[in-house]
Formats: sequence, C-alpha cells, structure tokens
Amino acid sequence: MIPPDSDISALSPEHSAPTKLGLFGGSFNPIHNGHLEIARQTHKLLALDRILFIPTGNPPHKQTGALAPARHRYEMVRLAIADDPAFALSDIEIARQGKSYSIDTVRELQRQQGPDTTLFFVIGLDAFLDLPTWREPEALLAACSFVVISRPGQTYRALASLPLLPKIDADRLVGLDSGLMHSLTLPLPSGRELICLPLPPCPISASDIRQRIQQGAALANLLPPSVESYILHHQLYREDYNRTHI
Repeated sequence: MIPPDSDISALSPEHSAPTKLGLFGGSFNPIHNGHLEIARQTHKLLALDRILFIPTGNPPHKQTGALAPARHRYEMVRLAIADDPAFALSDIEIARQGKSYSIDTVRELQRQQGPDTTLFFVIGLDAFLDLPTWREPEALLAACSFVVISRPGQTYRALASLPLLPKIDADRLVGLDSGLMHSLTLPLPSGRELICLPLPPCPISASDIRQRIQQGAALANLLPPSVESYILHHQLYREDYNRTHI
C-alpha cells in the first residue's frame, strides 16, 4: 500500500487567490528527463502555479503487462521531482480501485481544490486526438482547459477534423506545424481553453530507455541520477524481472 501523498495536501486552497494547476498524468514507465522538461516549459510558458504529476494506476487505454508496479513508478516520480518546488505528486489514480478514468480524477481534484483553482490538463497531441474515445469527453472539455503538447509524427492540422471541438482556422494550425506560431489559445464553448503548445521535439522515450536497460546500454542524460539508481537497485525493466513480477 502506497502511503498517503503529503505533497498534494500542500495544494489545498488556503487563500482566495486563484490558482492555476497543471495536471500531468502518465504511466511514467519510467519518468525521464523529457517528461521533466515538458513540465518545466509548460509551467514557465503558461505561468502555472504548480504542476501535479499523476502516475497512472490501471489505465483503460493501455495494456498493463509492460508497466512496472505502481509503487515503483510512484517512487521514481517522487525522486525525480523532489528538488523542484514547482512540482507536486499525487497517488489519486494509483489508489483508485479498478479502471482509472481521467474524468474521475478531474472531478475529485476539483472537489479537493475548490472553485478558485483552474485545472490545466497537460497532454500529448497523439493522446488528445483519441479524446472522443475517452469516458465522458464532453464533460472533460467542460471541466478543465487542455494544454496540447506537440508530438513527433503528429500535426496540429488533425485538430481541424476532431469531433467535439469548434471549427478551427486551418491556417492557424498550419502555422503551428510550420513553426511560424509558438502557441495558439482557442476558446471552447464551455468557457475553458484549448492551448496548443509546440515544444522542441524530445529525443527521449520510455520504451527506448526500457530497451536500453534490457540490453545493458548506457543511460547517460536520459534519466535523473536518482531515478537511474532506483531502477538499478530494484532491477526494474530487466527481462527476467518483467517475466516474474509483472
């Protein structure tokens, strides 16, 4: 059983000043320097108060066979963000029994944080394009703003044909894809916003890191040192470990 998260309690509203809270969910299997750079850039560019990392428990859109146990993924995130006061950590999805849906997480965080906190759901463009298949996607778009981060192999032009969104000027999306525009904020009918944020491509992927570990290859500059030490100490992502423990 994962101990109650002490970091999330620090986010509870104690004053009337509005708070902008970024929600950064993912399997973090493992968390790496690319994840941290996305969080830092999003925090800075959107002037968010905090970024809340939310490791997945049992994600409905992924096979769990390749996931390290939740307690390890949670601990690796804790180690990775420990020295950055702009980051916080929640076990809200790991602690939830059964399938964990984003709408449930957002509603619970709204309840915890109160009306003075605005939630910004940070998500990759590839995942956002799948939004119509999620549980209660209309409710999600009404509950929080979305920050859509560029992803290799994906173009913002695809948003023009995405159901649930209002009509978007195709030329503005082309401007994002070509690098002529550095961001684009679109109002949603709910009063929330869709913020397109093309960041520099990230050459790091968790799947590549897992493969490197299995092959015994170097991990220099891919992971925070504390996370690399944790993986080596607990022998995570080795073929024999995955076969017997996952």
